[in-house]
Amino acid sequence: MSDLESRLKATLRDVPDFPKPGILFKDITPVLSSARLMGEVTEHFASSWRGKGVDAIVGMESRGFLFGMPLAMAMGVPFVPARKPGKLPYHKVSESYALEYGEATLELHIDALQPGQNALVIDDLIATGGTALATAKLVERLGARVCGFAFVIELGFLDGRKVLGNYAVDSIVRY
Repeated sequence: MSDLESRLKATLRDVPDFPKPGILFKDITPVLSSARLMGEVTEHFASSWRGKGVDAIVGMESRGFLFGMPLAMAMGVPFVPARKPGKLPYHKVSESYALEYGEATLELHIDALQPGQNALVIDDLIATGGTALATAKLVERLGARVCGFAFVIELGFLDGRKVLGNYAVDSIVRY
């Protein structure tokens, strides 16, 4: 276990029965309260992906925004928000998917990525992989490529990494 992983695990908060009974929610808000940890998470991902042809960072609503925007700034590339329905004002593409506790939809503006661009997709956590895979489908529908995924937390026992197939996956904390 890396030093960063140890410190993140010590900082993350478990919230039982959220958003519904039986779910143990991994709360990242204590991490957001630490400028030092946020900087280290950003630098971890920037170091991992620098020089690998990343043209844009795609962050999933809403916690992916919190990690994606600083990463995009650190890497000097655009940030692209993958939003819930009704949040994007321009023409968009949509993808619906199953969650471990329901269904959801994400959208991208049709001009958010250009054909041939390489996008790194980031979120706070990967569970079953449905949100990440839906985001990949949106990126690819715009003619761009997913060069990989970055997650602060990976719930390995839910096999989300398997759902993503051959995509590169970078996660810091693993449960």
